[in-house]
Amino acid sequence: MAIETRQIQMVDLQTQYQKIKKEVDAAIQEVMDTGMFVNGPAVKEFCDNLASFLDVKHVIPCANGTDALQIALMALDLKPGDEVITCPFTFVATVEVIALLGLKPVFVDVDPDTYNMDVQKLKAAITEKTKAIIPIHLFGQGADMEPIMKIADEHGIPVVEDNAQAIGADYYFKDGKSQKLGTIGKIGCTSFFPSKNLGAFGDGGAMFTNDDALADRLRMIVNHGMKVRYYHDDIGVNSRLDAMQAAVLNVKLKHLETYNEARREAANFYDSLLMDKPDVQTPVRSVFSSHVFHQYTLKIEGKRDQVAKHLQESGIPHGIYYPVPLHVQKAYDGYGYKAGDFPVSETLAEKVLSLPMHTELDESLQKFIIEKLEEGLNIA
Repeated sequence: MAIETRQIQMVDLQTQYQKIKKEVDAAIQEVMDTGMFVNGPAVKEFCDNLASFLDVKHVIPCANGTDALQIALMALDLKPGDEVITCPFTFVATVEVIALLGLKPVFVDVDPDTYNMDVQKLKAAITEKTKAIIPIHLFGQGADMEPIMKIADEHGIPVVEDNAQAIGADYYFKDGKSQKLGTIGKIGCTSFFPSKNLGAFGDGGAMFTNDDALADRLRMIVNHGMKVRYYHDDIGVNSRLDAMQAAVLNVKLKHLETYNEARREAANFYDSLLMDKPDVQTPVRSVFSSHVFHQYTLKIEGKRDQVAKHLQESGIPHGIYYPVPLHVQKAYDGYGYKAGDFPVSETLAEKVLSLPMHTELDESLQKFIIEKLEEGLNIA
């Protein structure tokens, strides 16, 4: 198959931009014309539109997804030594902010199919010191929020959703109702890093909540602890969403559902090409959450590294998210965890491999990618 490997990108933001170029350029020019580069109408309009899309009362913007998580925990008045439950199989930011605030990360292993928090193991991790739970909606699919919220509510523990990878995905409750991920817990957090499903042209992040008082607190913290200029009621930070980024995001928000559907279609086509490969497990779709495929992540039995090497040699980008679980990372070895404590996360770290996934994939590119993956599987 004659495919130029330069066409294959992990995330094709250039082609995506070309399709919305006129809209984006006009939005950026409007910010330039107003000269309001910090806060201003572009940021307010985006936040209002995102709140409407998510059906949540408050969207509080900030500079990036890591700040969103840190500010959310700051708003909960946690004290040094308080425990925060989360998962070891994720990007470091979730645990990084826990450590930065002097809190203690308490890990719960993940489900081997969805890669999200194993609810059956959550109860056993709760102690008198547990003051927050951070479920992570990994790779574009939700953690099982209904039982997580039930457990949290029974113990009076706030839930902060890490929704950096699943913006626009729905959670389905047993009574038939649905709700956008990130709006179920006390606070939801997201990232607008360029490669996200809703990505800016730089960094950005946001928090969501339906709690009016908490929203006011979050807004103060992102702005140096100020509600009234030069009157500091809280210890805060300086974390703002740039107006240029808000303008870009406001355009892309209009296309988000189309983007997510394009990712689902690409994922379904990958599935069809891989259905007869016994060494490969394609992504499992849970019954309680839609999947927006921030990543298309396979489990490859015994041959992951040789497949990754062959893809690299064939000019095909891929990702291993995440090669070292957080509980055995050097930076976090002071919390008393060791290899073997969370076997599912450790096994996944040895088996997962993510293929190119974005809104601009076409079937010919996908066929070529899977052709090279098959070659990697068949190397003796």
